[in-house]
Amino acid sequence: QVQLVESGGGLVSAGGSLRLSCAAAGRIASIKYVDMNWYRQAPGKQRELVARITRGDDTYYGDSVKGRFTIARDNAKNTVYLQMNSLKPEDTAVYLCNVVLSSGDYWGQGTQVTVSS
Repeated sequence: QVQLVESGGGLVSAGGSLRLSCAAAGRIASIKYVDMNWYRQAPGKQRELVARITRGDDTYYGDSVKGRFTIARDNAKNTVYLQMNSLKPEDTAVYLCNVVLSSGDYWGQGTQVTVSS
């Protein structure tokens, strides 16, 4: 089993910033060998891929967050981060960390981000 634990969510005013963390533990040797993903899910909307960092350190961002969000990882801490700047009310969602391994598709419990206007 692999455990993913997110933290860092909260309530912030529009234009503010938050940094989310996702710590990986369990049957995962190191996150540096896998792609790590951040998704978000807002009420009544489909789950959306927000950002990805690949094993080769390439990054991908959803169109709605490009230029505002940055994904990074600390391999020594087995932790991936999502720095979110210039937050908008439409960024309000539960943010979930995800990794797909040969043993399965693993998700964290999510962390709530609420952006007030």
